[in-house]
Amino acid sequence: MFVFLSTYVTSSTAATPILGLSVPTVLVALQPRQRLDYTNTTTYMQLANDNICSLPEIGGVLVRAGRPAAGMVVGTLYDDPSAMAEVRSWCRAANARRAFKYARIGYLGHTYEGMYDMNSDPTAFTATFGSHVQMLEMCDLAKAVNGATQREIDEKLEEIHGVFTVSDPFIDPVTRPIKSEDLAWSAKVAVGLDKLVDAFGLTGLAYYYKGLDDNEYERIGANMVLGNSLLTGKGIPLAGEADLKTCAAMLIMDRLEAGGSFAELHPCDFKDDIVLVGHDGPHNIKIADDRPVIRGLELFHGKRGSGIGVEFSIQAGPVTLLSIGQTAQGRYKMIVAEGESIKGPIPQTGNTNTRCSFGRPVAAFVEQWCSAGPTHHFALGVGRKAAEIKRTAGMMGIEVQEI
Repeated sequence: MFVFLSTYVTSSTAATPILGLSVPTVLVALQPRQRLDYTNTTTYMQLANDNICSLPEIGGVLVRAGRPAAGMVVGTLYDDPSAMAEVRSWCRAANARRAFKYARIGYLGHTYEGMYDMNSDPTAFTATFGSHVQMLEMCDLAKAVNGATQREIDEKLEEIHGVFTVSDPFIDPVTRPIKSEDLAWSAKVAVGLDKLVDAFGLTGLAYYYKGLDDNEYERIGANMVLGNSLLTGKGIPLAGEADLKTCAAMLIMDRLEAGGSFAELHPCDFKDDIVLVGHDGPHNIKIADDRPVIRGLELFHGKRGSGIGVEFSIQAGPVTLLSIGQTAQGRYKMIVAEGESIKGPIPQTGNTNTRCSFGRPVAAFVEQWCSAGPTHHFALGVGRKAAEIKRTAGMMGIEVQEI
């Protein structure tokens, strides 16, 4: 809620509805004039510009009541781009918070075996974010995939060709040409994913299925990358390896208009003092630096099956990393870092990779990031979003650590 202070009011005038509504509140004090016309000021003119006068009174009462204001915006009512930017920033943060209110986050399969940091308690997730965790089975997805019509598959193929560039194999022996049957199967799986999202009203999806002996479920699980990348670019984040916490981070970044692509730390370049940031699987094509490439893969990064990988860097310029970890007491914690995406060569292995610098020696950044206790995956977004993430987290009652 935005409470606009148009003149001086007693704290009871504002505090009573604020405390009664029990929603995060931003106090907005925007003075009509940049300054008073001192030689001609009347009491009326002063009162018309007394927006800030009641701010400490109301702010103080809210602190005493144990319900401090989520934030304050102070400035002038006209020709104040800084104040308007603050209001828009709070709107984005509120939008990120609201995204979870009626959300259904799908959970398909199980976390990647042995990755202890990703294990999550759905009840704790619901208690923190207010979202329902929808448990799904591979048979739910298989039914949706098998229900795809030829017309739907053809339309999805047209969409894929309109978004991605089909690439030849690279020197990496796991890369291979993309055959027409590879694309057709990926398109069919993508149609099934669209149907699954619609059928269960999903806001996002965390998924992983190991598969066995090239069975149907393995072939579906290995070919979700294209469909998931298309959905993620449309604001429905899909997190691989069943990382529920990173799915939440991706949703936050998307609603903050930063994109939010599934990522982890890759090898460092100690000569250029950067770290490659990326992952296999689904990515946010909306923030790609150029037209994303798809590459045939005989083998995925530590996963069964073969299929198609997505490869690109995100846009050059400011970036933000958001990981959601958990404390020793089980509470969720957001870990944030701002840096720069720098143009340059990346491995051509069918994975995303972005060259990132964080304004300090890369070894120091990696040590500081890892010492904060993140989940090893994170959402990589464009722009400087630490302030808005802190605002969103504050509304959710979640601790934030900026690196």
